[in-house]
Amino acid sequence: MPYGLNMSQASHKMQKDDAIKLLHYALDRGINFFDTARLYGESETIMGEAFAGMRQDVILTSKCKHFRLPDGSLPAASDLKKIMTDSLHESLRELRTDCIDVYMLHYGDLEILELEEVYELFSIFQQEGLIRYPGVSVYEPEETKKALDKDFWKVIQLPFNLMDQKQGEHFHQASAQGVGLVVRSVLMRGLLTDKSFQLHPALKDVQAHLHTYRKLYTDDSQTLASLAMKFAASIPEVSSVLVGFDKVEFVQEALSIFNGDYLNANDLKMAKSMSYPDQSFLNLAQWDKNGWL
Repeated sequence: MPYGLNMSQASHKMQKDDAIKLLHYALDRGINFFDTARLYGESETIMGEAFAGMRQDVILTSKCKHFRLPDGSLPAASDLKKIMTDSLHESLRELRTDCIDVYMLHYGDLEILELEEVYELFSIFQQEGLIRYPGVSVYEPEETKKALDKDFWKVIQLPFNLMDQKQGEHFHQASAQGVGLVVRSVLMRGLLTDKSFQLHPALKDVQAHLHTYRKLYTDDSQTLASLAMKFAASIPEVSSVLVGFDKVEFVQEALSIFNGDYLNANDLKMAKSMSYPDQSFLNLAQWDKNGWL
């Protein structure tokens, strides 16, 4: 499905055969960790077909459906269990597997992270061999803190990038507890690239801040995207960095960037000091609602 800035009018979607070829291309070149979800369009179905017969070569992460009701409330315990159980079995069927390596709550907010039914059900899924490790996808640092304090989740997926580093305050605790951190939004939907965006006037300070990262470039061919990806990969507590691609060239570019040669200690320290001054303002979902994107 389309993903990025200015996607309200986007209609482009990869053809299934092209997507499968691209997945095979990535796998053949050593990329073995793939992230999907029940709510990501046809992604699970396509991955299931692409990796049929080679399941042992890939690590799959998927996420259950959201289960908040339209009015924002949570369903009764019995309904909640049915939603989660049905969602898992749908994922298993579409992915053509009998076990998902990392199975996640798709956005565990503070209230959801307190639901005992969730922990009971994930424990059952694990005991039955349907999932290997329980994980949770979060947005806010306080959700990460709550997830870590529960000492149950083995993987946490969270947003983290050059601009928005507020989640970093909990990385040490995650590492100490042996919790894997999977970082998303490393390019902020394409904002942290060298594409020419003329942002809404309300975002003029954001646009100005993007230009300050040029002082971190190590050579004339450096790009903001490569800097952003190398920055995320330079954080020792980060287990995996999620990037999307719909062209072979993007896979090739990612492989050239994630080559083990990342920011040195001084450059990493400087990059950490250059996060956006008002971290709470960095809310792309709210910017969308405001009509700024």
